[in-house]
Amino acid sequence: MEQRIVYPRRLLIRRLLQSISRAAFNLLCDFEIRGTDNLPKNGPLLVIANHFSFIDPVAVIRSLPYPIEFVGGAEFPHAPAIVKFLPKFWGYYPVFRGTGSRFALRAAEKIIKQDGVLCIMPEGGSWAEVLRPARPGAAYLATQTGAQVLPLGIYGLNEIFPIKLGNRPKVVVSIGEPVGPFQASGRGRERREQLDKIGLTLMEAIARQLPDHFRGFLAEDPATRAAAEGTEDYPWETHVEGEVEGEIH
Repeated sequence: MEQRIVYPRRLLIRRLLQSISRAAFNLLCDFEIRGTDNLPKNGPLLVIANHFSFIDPVAVIRSLPYPIEFVGGAEFPHAPAIVKFLPKFWGYYPVFRGTGSRFALRAAEKIIKQDGVLCIMPEGGSWAEVLRPARPGAAYLATQTGAQVLPLGIYGLNEIFPIKLGNRPKVVVSIGEPVGPFQASGRGRERREQLDKIGLTLMEAIARQLPDHFRGFLAEDPATRAAAEGTEDYPWETHVEGEVEGEIH
């Protein structure tokens, strides 16, 4: 029997976690949200952001006013063990990297079609601190739902840890103008090529919200692009997340 997908959900728990996130960021950093004029009043909306830190989703929760759902990795190889319970406590739709993750994508479609707001990090993981090419999931959801896409640029979070008393680094969440809607047709390789082009458009929208030295393969500075070579390699290209042999942590 197919699981029923309801939006919104877990409102009391999530309001509590949002309040905690505000207090934590106020304590640990100088947190700035830019571009709030670009926020649509409501959904349907697909939120995308760069993924440099394991706490990027918390920054999204802190910055946006919507009841927000997430599609994210089933495992958290870069997060400290002490915080790995938080995504499950919030509730999200897990993706096993290296698979099609059909359940999570179907759930995401249903959320957006209920005028919901859903966030996905197009890069598929936080193994680098510069922008990397998109995996096809975000472009797929954008074309399947026809929702507007809201790009966020997040930077400064990696300066918080390890925590140093008296040190409050600058953290910025920059909200860009919505892009889309997008369409794709065809099948097989043709459709994948279209999704890759849309994925590039999505990453360009995110890049516009970041300083150039964070833009990786999309940086204007040739030296920055050269330094980012290799970060575009996808760790789960040849195996499934959760498999012990060869897994990259």
